[in-house]
Amino acid sequence: MDAQINIPDFISLTLGFAVYLLGARLNERVPVLRRFNIPEPVSGGLLAAVVVMIIYSVGGWAITFEMATRDYLLVLFFAGIGLNARLADLVAGGRPLVLLLILTFLAILAQNVIGAAGALLFGYPLQVSVLFGSAALIGGHGTAIAWAPDVAAQTGLTGAAELGVAVATLGLVLAALIGGPVARFLINRHGLTPARPNEEPTVGLAHDAADVPAIDHLSLMRVMLHLNVAIIIGYFSSFALDAAGLKLPLFVPCLIAGIVLANLRTVLMPNAALVARTPALALISEFSLGAFLAMSLMSLQLWTLSSLGLAIAVIMLAQTVFTVAFVLFVLFPLLGRGYRAAVLAAGFGGFALGATPTAIANMTAVTKRYGPSPIAFVVLPLVSAFFVDIANAIVIQAIVNF
Repeated sequence: MDAQINIPDFISLTLGFAVYLLGARLNERVPVLRRFNIPEPVSGGLLAAVVVMIIYSVGGWAITFEMATRDYLLVLFFAGIGLNARLADLVAGGRPLVLLLILTFLAILAQNVIGAAGALLFGYPLQVSVLFGSAALIGGHGTAIAWAPDVAAQTGLTGAAELGVAVATLGLVLAALIGGPVARFLINRHGLTPARPNEEPTVGLAHDAADVPAIDHLSLMRVMLHLNVAIIIGYFSSFALDAAGLKLPLFVPCLIAGIVLANLRTVLMPNAALVARTPALALISEFSLGAFLAMSLMSLQLWTLSSLGLAIAVIMLAQTVFTVAFVLFVLFPLLGRGYRAAVLAAGFGGFALGATPTAIANMTAVTKRYGPSPIAFVVLPLVSAFFVDIANAIVIQAIVNF
């Protein structure tokens, strides 16, 4: 019988810092990781996950991590995305937002068609297709776990939850690896550059940043105050939304609260010290996202993939090929073939196979190397953090009840 080792939250956070720094060192020492824009927490997190898997395989110790602080880091990050959003950006992002909504819905349908073909090919009931498709991929671990009991009830499939988690796990790994290379290919092939290369930072500071204003304790404290106020507003807003029957992840109302707070502050206190688009906010945003993603990846239980064999390998290969082709030949052209479209291509690859934080990490790695794209950081989270859950639930419900 396997032994269970539970790592407390504070130690999990500390290990997350170490894993992130390990990834940064790997990216320094291994040029191919930098060349293909693999985010630092991905490099370190996947290596840590492999170590955890080896410990399980050799010693039979299943290591789990408590993640309460990780969830706060995610909320902190999305509140920062909201604080960076200007009304002008929201207006300018209208067309790409609508296009991305439509393309995301088409991707949801296509993932489930591929999942259905794979399920039938390997002898699974048709309803299991959602666990090979959008429930586990665009939906992620949470959606897969939420729908697994319904799939099991309809099909009698034992291990539906384990199947969904395994597909979501592999999808997250693939999502973290394809976004950067896809953007690099598009940017190099088409000679793309940012429309405004000297624009203020959104998440993280450029690798070759010069003349960056000093970040002092006052600027950091000012940013943390605004972030926490946005989180408080978002927290109470989530209660109101729950009471109205609309259940959303906490980071969604926090993102919206950040948008409202930032734009009200600009109108009501035009002469106050800046918070949005400052190096301090960019630094805190990258810190919180990096630590979140490092903790998420190091906690992946990769050994859950070993029992699924050929079926999951073939289906996930098909899903990955589809995602890359969809991004290159549909999404990028429709979004205008510009630099912003290339950044959104990296992000779309991240959340189509994985999760919104992976998408943002992919885009951050790209913009830190090639230059800013603020509207991309507003448009993609609004689609992937809000619209996806609603559209995905409708499609999954129709397939499971088919």
